[in-house]
Amino acid sequence: MTYKEKFIQFMAQCGVLTFGDFTAKSGRKTPYFVNTGNYKTGAQLAKLGEFYAACIQEHNLAPETLFGPAYKGIPLSVACSVALYNQYGKEVNYCFNRKETKDHGEGGLLVGKKLCDGEKVVVIEDVITSGAALREVMPIIKSAANVDIIGMVISVDRMERGQGELSAVQEVYRDFGFRVYPIVTMVDIIKAIQDGIIDGAQYLDKMLEYRKIYGVE
Repeated sequence: MTYKEKFIQFMAQCGVLTFGDFTAKSGRKTPYFVNTGNYKTGAQLAKLGEFYAACIQEHNLAPETLFGPAYKGIPLSVACSVALYNQYGKEVNYCFNRKETKDHGEGGLLVGKKLCDGEKVVVIEDVITSGAALREVMPIIKSAANVDIIGMVISVDRMERGQGELSAVQEVYRDFGFRVYPIVTMVDIIKAIQDGIIDGAQYLDKMLEYRKIYGVE
C-alpha cells in the first residue's frame, strides 16, 4: 500500500475516520467524520508524526520550523519534528502559540523556537473546515517575525466549498499565498473504500452524493 492508503487505514483503526450520519459545524449533513481528538496513545502519535513527515518529504518542503496552532497543532508539530529527525535525519525546530499571553517568566504568546525574519515555516494542523483557526493565528505568527510560510500540512482535505465557491484549502492560497498539502483527500478516502482498503462500502453512495453536492476540484 502507498503511505496515503496506510494513513487512511490508520485513521479508521484509530477511530479517527468514521462513517455514519453526522452534522458538520457548517450544518451540512455528512456521511463521514474526521475527529483527530481520538488519537490517544504515544504509539499513535509517533505513527501520526511519520505520516506528516512523509507528506513534507513528498512535496519537497524544507522548513526550518514547524508551527502548531493551539491546541491540536501542538502535539502534531512536535510529533512531526521528531519523525523528520528519526526517519530522514532532518533537524527541524518547532513552535506553537498559547491561547493566552503569559505575563510572567519569559512571557509572550509563543513557545519553542523564537521566530526570525525570513525563517521558512510550515504550519501543521489537523483539518481545515472554514479556515477560521488559521486566520486567528496568522497575525500572531507575523507579529513575532516576518517569516516565510512555505506551506501548511493537514491530515485530510475534505475538498468541499468553504465560505464561497472555493474550498477552504483554495481560500488559504487566495488569502495568504501559500499552499495546503493534505496527507489525503476525500477522493483518496472514496477510492480506499472502493478498493477495499477500509470498510464503509455501505456509505459509498452517500459519500459520492455528498461530493457531488458540496465538492470542488
